[in-house]
Amino acid sequence: MTDTHAEHAAPDYQAFLDHHLGLQQFPIASYRIGAEQVWIKRAGASHGLWGYRALGAVAALLGLQALRPVPNRGGQEAIATEVRRMRDLAAQGLRVPQVLAAAPDGFLMRHLGIPGVEAPSLGNAMEVAVPAGPEVVLALWRQGVDAITHVHTKGLCLSQAFARNMVLCPDGALAYVDFEDDPQAALPLPVCQVRDMLCYAHSTAIYLRQTGALDEAHALWVQWLASPHQLPQARATLATTVRRLGWLRHLPQDRRWGRDAQRLRAAYDLLQPAD
Repeated sequence: MTDTHAEHAAPDYQAFLDHHLGLQQFPIASYRIGAEQVWIKRAGASHGLWGYRALGAVAALLGLQALRPVPNRGGQEAIATEVRRMRDLAAQGLRVPQVLAAAPDGFLMRHLGIPGVEAPSLGNAMEVAVPAGPEVVLALWRQGVDAITHVHTKGLCLSQAFARNMVLCPDGALAYVDFEDDPQAALPLPVCQVRDMLCYAHSTAIYLRQTGALDEAHALWVQWLASPHQLPQARATLATTVRRLGWLRHLPQDRRWGRDAQRLRAAYDLLQPAD
């Protein structure tokens, strides 16, 4: 006789995590629990802080608070930070991976997409869409802007708001991933929100340029900055940062100095003030 209660009992996620955590070789790996797809992220090595101090000194010398690095010690501290932030952001109504179980050395989270089907990042989706032309790329870019706006209007910030850290879910909505650091533990909220803008511009502007959509995106960016939801301190911080990065306009638009220089130049052209 079939035990229907056992068939429908919820999986013991904590036991699953505890069993697999010590056996897992890679920092993150996918598993199946019945028909469900889950991921385990385990703690890596702890990081020293000397590099962060050096970068912080350079940012302070240039007067660019928004470029100050946020310390990420790695190891168990990074795991604890990520679990706490994902649970806090979920409680605020943001779409993040659901934490199913946690331990000092790692945590178990639910897959954001359909089991067995990759959920692409917004960055990958924009890159793949380049041959489709400016309208498709611009629509994806605006979706990312809207996703960041949703976070900021709640008085929150992300960790590293690169397009690779936004995931397209099966219903077309964006989710947010990667929260190993907590910018608000080190910086004021307006500065944290400017960091979100800078990360997003740096990771997306090159695709706008490649499709000829950069000018239209720049006009939309100016409108976005002028919208009432933006904190005045964030607008002022961003304006100061872009002004002091004015030397970036001298970088070539082509790939003579490499892809990184090309990304920086495209990001600067997106961020520059309106004429």
